[in-house]
Amino acid sequence: MRYYLIAGEASGDLHASNLMKAFKEQDSEADFRYWGGDLMKAQGGTLVRHYKDTAVMGLWDVLMNLNSIKKNFKLCQDDLLAYKPDVLILVDYAGFNLRMAKFAHDNNMLVYYYISPKIWAWNQKRVKKIKATVDRMFTILPFETKFFEEHGVEVQYSGNPVLDAIHNREHKDESFEDFTERNNLDVRPKVALLAGSRKGEIKMILPDMLEMVEKYPQYQFVIAGAPSFSEEEYQPFIGDKNVAVVSGQTYQLVQQARAALVTSGTATLETALLNCPQVVCYKMWGGGFTDFIAKKFIIKVPYISLVNLVLDKAAVLELFQKDFSLEKLENELGALLEDGPRRMELMKDYEELHRRMGSHGSSYRTVELMLASLTKDKAV
Repeated sequence: MRYYLIAGEASGDLHASNLMKAFKEQDSEADFRYWGGDLMKAQGGTLVRHYKDTAVMGLWDVLMNLNSIKKNFKLCQDDLLAYKPDVLILVDYAGFNLRMAKFAHDNNMLVYYYISPKIWAWNQKRVKKIKATVDRMFTILPFETKFFEEHGVEVQYSGNPVLDAIHNREHKDESFEDFTERNNLDVRPKVALLAGSRKGEIKMILPDMLEMVEKYPQYQFVIAGAPSFSEEEYQPFIGDKNVAVVSGQTYQLVQQARAALVTSGTATLETALLNCPQVVCYKMWGGGFTDFIAKKFIIKVPYISLVNLVLDKAAVLELFQKDFSLEKLENELGALLEDGPRRMELMKDYEELHRRMGSHGSSYRTVELMLASLTKDKAV
């Protein structure tokens, strides 16, 4: 079959690549065309646009890049019509993919959505668009599955692909000594900095994360380099601080780190499943005004991190907008670095998270469900 996939950021590239791998195992004639990244490219097929050329963050970035966004929409629409896939598989990336869902639906294409947009967290009205334009939704979290069922969307749950990515990671049995030697790091225990994969995120969050370097000189701070950024691009932020950058090894870094500072998103769940204590940090432009608007009118859930949403409790500390301060960040990081009650409490919460998330194998199970659904949907 012919599969057209659209992923718009690093996490989507990862999970879409695992889908592609599973498709190849179950469909010997699988042909892929896609928007994504290097991990998807490694699985074969044709990469149309790389996510580093399409990602934007926030209203201001959208306004500044309207022309290129419109060109990308048109390119994707024309490409879909030319390729004529058996199914369009959308991976997260709501702003772009919901528009593509409508276009594909209007042109009689089958549309599957994998990894739901976070509409249960904000702008819940979008569920109407999904019900009208998406043939099947494949979810990765139990609470979002229930949300779509309650709104009459065709939905199936098959587990979370993060578990697959973590299980299949390279060097998962590597020692701390081997990791440091392989990456030319020093012998101090590590604090991992996961500042996101978008330029806007890194610009807003990384400088504050780096303020912790001088507070804890007994630790080596290491930035998890995003696939779309070179080490040189981090240097203006690092300056003369003794901070290392390790690219393409986020899981390996996190599993060796004593603690991590993490931008909200999938990375919070990945960090927790790797049993690394963390502080969740997220800032946007607008300060207190944006905080008020977000909490009053936009965010419809009590937490911003997937860890807390799955556990339905404030397990990890979330420093969001006006709640963010360097003092709070320093205090929480210090408590997590020590073998004290705060660290023990969080590690116990992580045990419960593992129980709720289940086992690996979700990518393969998702493809099984998709292929079974394709047989039914194409016959209609």
